[in-house]
Amino acid sequence: MRSIEHTTALVTGATDGLGRSVAHDLAGQGATVLVHGRSATRGERIVDELKRATGNGRVRLYLADLANLSQVETLADDVARDHAELQVLVNNAGIGAGLPDGRERQLSVDGYELRFAVNYLAGYLLTERLLPLLRQSAPARVGNVASLGQQAIDFADVMLTRDYDGWRAYQQSKLAQVIYTVDLSERVPAGEVAVNSLHPGTFMPTKIVTSELDHTVDTLETGTRNVVRLAVDPIPDGVNGAFFDRDTEAKADPQAYDATAQQRGDPKRLLGRRIPGQPDHGAARQVPDRRTPVAHPGGRPVTRRRRSARPGDLRLRVRRRRRGVERGLPGRRPPPRRLRLRVIGARPRSTTP
Repeated sequence: MRSIEHTTALVTGATDGLGRSVAHDLAGQGATVLVHGRSATRGERIVDELKRATGNGRVRLYLADLANLSQVETLADDVARDHAELQVLVNNAGIGAGLPDGRERQLSVDGYELRFAVNYLAGYLLTERLLPLLRQSAPARVGNVASLGQQAIDFADVMLTRDYDGWRAYQQSKLAQVIYTVDLSERVPAGEVAVNSLHPGTFMPTKIVTSELDHTVDTLETGTRNVVRLAVDPIPDGVNGAFFDRDTEAKADPQAYDATAQQRGDPKRLLGRRIPGQPDHGAARQVPDRRTPVAHPGGRPVTRRRRSARPGDLRLRVRRRRRGVERGLPGRRPPPRRLRLRVIGARPRSTTP
């Protein structure tokens, strides 16, 4: 990684809890920090607090409701428009298993199960749309804040329309994050973008924990330290697509490493349709240039487009075959003499009586 002063980091869910603490740490080290939140009033207040507390004026607010994928798309486009580089993306924002967001099944603006939409689909879409910027800013990092609480995805009922349970929905969405982490690490070289996921800490004193439980286990500082370590600290070469339990590499649910699950984890396959704003990877592939370099008398290289034989262009085919024989190219044999004379010297006879 480059020096922290030349690092730009986007942290989602950065106006409260763990995300706010991570943004404070990065800003305190001198990074340019892009704070994501939902509320303009709260977000502006947090940004002002971070600037005063750290003395870093390079803190900026971006608004988006992650339950609305069109806003996620706009968030990515705004960041890419405003910044020539992005070295760090921390997908931290999420919904817990119960309060304060509620234990019952809810739908996102786009009609997806809410926890799955916010915890997985939003982070997936944001990362994919920012991937070109991350790659051109290499070396870059993506850190997905997941959880040890994981449950295998039921691909027959991803949206949990039957027997809904908030904990099951939460754990399924967190495993989806880990599956995506492994898949992305196999698509993008680690030298360009290293992507890892982690369980930052257990029952830290955040709003989604204190709303449900009357006790905590790990401190917020522990979780912050573990997230920041994956985001900007040196990590061993080859660590990519890994899952960490706090600061120790660990194994996620077996489904995370299942090739079939990784393929089905793509929202297009998972949901049977492309989610709004999802990039088309196929469309981004470059069409190979079919032009051949040709020497120029003046020493300046030029290109000449190859001519492709049209169906039925027998004269061109025969001439090429002749040249191959004259040059002694292997596997090139002349056509039968009778065929050569008929093709070159005569037009096909009409079969009309």
